[in-house]
Amino acid sequence: MNKGQVFIISGPSGSGKDTLLVELFKACPELKFSISSITRDMREGEVEGAKYNFISQDAFKKMIVENELLEYNCYVGNYYGTPKAPVEKAVNDGFDIIIEVDVNGAAQIREKLKNAISIFIMPPSFAELERRLVGRGTEAKELIEKRMKSALGEIKRANEYDYIVVNGEIDTAVQDIISIIRSCKLNFKNQKNIIDEVLEKC
Repeated sequence: MNKGQVFIISGPSGSGKDTLLVELFKACPELKFSISSITRDMREGEVEGAKYNFISQDAFKKMIVENELLEYNCYVGNYYGTPKAPVEKAVNDGFDIIIEVDVNGAAQIREKLKNAISIFIMPPSFAELERRLVGRGTEAKELIEKRMKSALGEIKRANEYDYIVVNGEIDTAVQDIISIIRSCKLNFKNQKNIIDEVLEKC
């Protein structure tokens, strides 16, 4: 059995990652999703184990010491990270798995998982990104400006990724990601086991 593949997905706030991933998992329910571990309090509407596992700082620090994380970061006093074991299990069981992470986390994962495929979700324009952030109607002008500045820094690092998907139209962007996943499955290294099995029967 061929092993699964790790796909890293990043993109600035307002690029539409969350909506895109919802549609991607509808179209490809066989995909696995990497659940992050975080130490902040659960927010209204969040569900334990859906996108995050909420753990104590002591438990998180123990994971760091015992090298149980593919990547982690500390932001405003709270830790965020990607547990290693669930990702390894999915891959060894033959499942492809999506890790949604920021550009810094993606860089850490690429250092540890050389075969991981990274995809950057790009807004169609900077003006459209601002329009989406303003359109949410949930954030103050100062926070939007902060997000725009952060987005600029992230977009400047898009050249670190294997693929760029422009999320101008959600259905097209989802199909672009599916095409990337399918093409990677047909890569020689992912088909070597099948070749070996055929040759053994010759």
